[in-house]
Amino acid sequence: MATEKSYYMTQEGKEKLEKELHYLKTERRQEVVERIKVARGFGDLSENSEYDAAKDEQAFVESRISQVEKMIRNAVIIENDDNNQNIVSLGKSVTFTELPDGEEETYTIVGSAEADPFEGKISNDSPMAKSLLGHEVGEEVAVATPGGEIQVKIVKIN
Repeated sequence: MATEKSYYMTQEGKEKLEKELHYLKTERRQEVVERIKVARGFGDLSENSEYDAAKDEQAFVESRISQVEKMIRNAVIIENDDNNQNIVSLGKSVTFTELPDGEEETYTIVGSAEADPFEGKISNDSPMAKSLLGHEVGEEVAVATPGGEIQVKIVKIN
């Protein structure tokens, strides 16, 4: 049997998933069941778009429940390594500038389950994070991007 994928995340990220799972199981699932009951009352199910939409939503909710349960079951909690403060690793924020004259950008490297670029959290599987991991403050790093390779200089690690 194939081993399941590990999902790297912070303790905060795991707690967020647990809250989502609780909501999906206790509230969202019940809301969808009620929608299905109401839609059944509209008559012939073969031509009932409300019923079809409610069943599609039910499938989506059940799929998400299964996915979140799997992520929680295979969660690997990211522990900050205080011994290596100057090395980019999972769970740390890294500030860098694009060379030769780019602005400073700061991202926190998290597992794919928590990634949200709009909140400054990038996945450890992203090209940027893969390139930065293991490097130190002051190092220049080549990053392969869809638009071509860029050079960045690591300014700060938190």
